[in-house]
Amino acid sequence: MRLLRPISILGCCLMAAAGASAQISLTPPAAQTPAPASKPAAKKDAPKETSKDASKEAPKPKAPTVAKKPAATPKPAAPPTPAASPTPSFDDPNVDLVYGAYQRGLYKTALDLALTRAQYAGDAKAMTMIGELYSGALGVKRDYAKAIEWYQRAADAGDREGMFALAMMKLSGRGGPVNREQAVKLLASAAKLGNPKAAYNLALLYLDGQTLPQDVKRSAELLRIAADAGNPEAQYALATFYKEGTGVPKDIDKAVRLLQAASLADNVDAEVEYAIALYNGTGTPKNEAAGVALLRKAARQNSPIAQNRLARVLVSGQGVAVDKVEALKWHIVAKTAGKGDPMLDDALAGLSPEDRAKAQEAARKWIGNDKK
Repeated sequence: MRLLRPISILGCCLMAAAGASAQISLTPPAAQTPAPASKPAAKKDAPKETSKDASKEAPKPKAPTVAKKPAATPKPAAPPTPAASPTPSFDDPNVDLVYGAYQRGLYKTALDLALTRAQYAGDAKAMTMIGELYSGALGVKRDYAKAIEWYQRAADAGDREGMFALAMMKLSGRGGPVNREQAVKLLASAAKLGNPKAAYNLALLYLDGQTLPQDVKRSAELLRIAADAGNPEAQYALATFYKEGTGVPKDIDKAVRLLQAASLADNVDAEVEYAIALYNGTGTPKNEAAGVALLRKAARQNSPIAQNRLARVLVSGQGVAVDKVEALKWHIVAKTAGKGDPMLDDALAGLSPEDRAKAQEAARKWIGNDKK
């Protein structure tokens, strides 16, 4: 289930978010659009499997041999006790074989088990799983109509994940016509039940002002709910709100704390802005080395802005050793992605032909690996 991204919406509504000046022109980047997630999100409410210790016990010493007593007269054997019928898995709340099979990629098994649980136990989460499998073509042929049918049954049974999944299909028009009104109702219900992804996406609709009347305060409230639940996209978006004073009082310290939380969850946009905050000492103690390290991480995650900022610090040697060959490499990579920089063009113009050739070859390898 894909989430709406805040990047394009925040870019339109927060024109000032391009950033403040930095000591070496490391201005906070404009929001960029990372690649959409292609994998279905795991169900948060389902218990995860735990691995068992594979070690074996050491063999126990044999008991000493003793003299055998004369065998007693055998008693007649008692009639065998009938074996108890095994309890179906859907009757055991502590065992989630459906999700376990899904995690291991046994999608056909997950479907069979989910169908059993949905039919005999009315399990709403199993219904959502069936919808997920049909929507993602996992173990079965993709069938959006069936996915919607099962998501609807799960939503009617009160499952917040089913509500969210159905809302996203209504927004995208998969499996039927776009129905934003129904999508909003489903998102609101799922958010009320504590689904952070639903709260986040509903916040974006309030910020966008097309599906719903624009309400930045309500958007901020919903983002706070999702951010408090640990949603990194919501943490990044709410940080932008605090940074600019949109829907909330301007508070750089809160903005940076949210950026830190989102960066720890590998949100690349947050990594870039938190790296710049660390480098400049904005809202957090100044730590150039930590800022550069985080820029490197984001650059390797193919953020053109991080690549550009990393090239700048490598040229200046502030917080890191000067390395113009590496700087040119990242400059070329960022420029290929549309992030040109005339200042770097000038700073690297005097590089020797040998060093330039090294940088160009390194950039070609990086870009080639990225495309594979």
